[in-house]
Amino acid sequence: MRRRKFIAGLAGAVTFPLAVRAQRPNRIYRVGHLATTSESEAVTRQITLPELARLGFVEGRNLVFDGRVGEQEALPGLMRELLAGNPDTVVAVGTAVKPAAAATTTVPVVAFGNDPVVLGLAASYSRPGRNVTGVVIAGDELEAKRLSILLEAVPDRSRIAALVPPFSGASDAVRKAAAGLGVEVLVFPAAAPSDYAAAFAAMQAQHSQALIIGAFPQFQRDGRKLAGLALEARLPTVCEWAAMARDGCLIGYGPSRIELRKRMADQIAQIFRGVAPGDIPIERPTTFEFSLNLKIAKSLDLIIPSAVLARADEVIE
Repeated sequence: MRRRKFIAGLAGAVTFPLAVRAQRPNRIYRVGHLATTSESEAVTRQITLPELARLGFVEGRNLVFDGRVGEQEALPGLMRELLAGNPDTVVAVGTAVKPAAAATTTVPVVAFGNDPVVLGLAASYSRPGRNVTGVVIAGDELEAKRLSILLEAVPDRSRIAALVPPFSGASDAVRKAAAGLGVEVLVFPAAAPSDYAAAFAAMQAQHSQALIIGAFPQFQRDGRKLAGLALEARLPTVCEWAAMARDGCLIGYGPSRIELRKRMADQIAQIFRGVAPGDIPIERPTTFEFSLNLKIAKSLDLIIPSAVLARADEVIE
């Protein structure tokens, strides 16, 4: 059943008007897209491209979309392929942001997920100053929030496993959050699906009592499989997006992905209309979604506190 909308601001978002300058008639605009999963590209097609069409940039009419998907080590080469097509902008999702920005200082890069300011690719959120703008998901702050919600749902757990990609800083964010909450975090890296079984076996061997799955496109793609492994291991789990509770996580908590992907379309349209990416503010999320899977709670013999249930936007029964 649907509950009230749960909205919390991590930081003030910067709003700005659409550029008023119309696109040139008969001009074909090109969008490159770099990601580590085909699911990330599919979401761009499902949400961002229709919003771009609403803004006057229609695939097959005046817009060409060129996507590349590959493992992390393949991204620099894939970015070079995209640049060979002379794109007007490149969308870079998650860990693709850094290799995309490393490949060019002139082609605008619109990031989704990873923070260009934290990565040193932009001077500030309000005025990035270089060729990278986009929307971020405030990963470190959200990992702390997810861990907090998990501990509210299962307050008797103090030994928390964290599944993270080995090449990210996610483990540092979770450890920092855990220190503030007085719990122990055990970090288990997984670079590929072939690592999952060993990671969960290690979690059980080290007597983990709950699990936070780090924010990473591959983990979202494999959400159903990871949730199944967590259930087998009897681990209450919190995941990156609200929709992942429907895949079998106990809790899903994250920004409104639809809202963020639509904001990306607005940024891309501004670039097409001639606005420099360095003048387009990087946006942070303001609307968040919280889903709770009571089926999983019952399977784990958990009783979720009523205060946690009352805050959920969606309770899956």
